[in-house]
Amino acid sequence: MSKQTKKQARARRHARLRRRLAGTAAVPRLSVCRTGSHIYAQIIDDDRMTTLTAASTLEKDMREQKLRANVAAGAIIGKRIAEKALAINIKSVVFDRGGFLYHGCIKALADAAREAGLEF
Repeated sequence: MSKQTKKQARARRHARLRRRLAGTAAVPRLSVCRTGSHIYAQIIDDDRMTTLTAASTLEKDMREQKLRANVAAGAIIGKRIAEKALAINIKSVVFDRGGFLYHGCIKALADAAREAGLEF
C-alpha cells in the first residue's frame, strides 16, 4: 500500500467530516479553507446549495493589510465572518474545518467567531 500525500489525507478527513455535517437554512455550515497564502471562510446553506456570506484575506481592505495564512489573519477573518453572519440574522452555525487540523489559524478563526457572537 502506498503512502498518502498530505492532500489525500486532508481529503479523506474532510470526506469523513462531511458525512455527518450539513448546513440547513436554520443552522448553516461555516466552511473554512486554508492555503499556504490565504484563509477563506464561507457560510453555506447546503439545502439550497448557496453561499450566504463569505470572508477571506483576499478582500480588498484585507489585501491592503498584507495578511497571510497565519493565526492573526485567522482571528481577523473569524471576527469578520461572524459580523457578516450576524448582519444577516445567522446566530448559530455548524463548523466545518475542511479536513484541516483544529490547530493554529483554524482554531484562531473559530475562537474569534465565537467571541464575536456566533454559536457552534
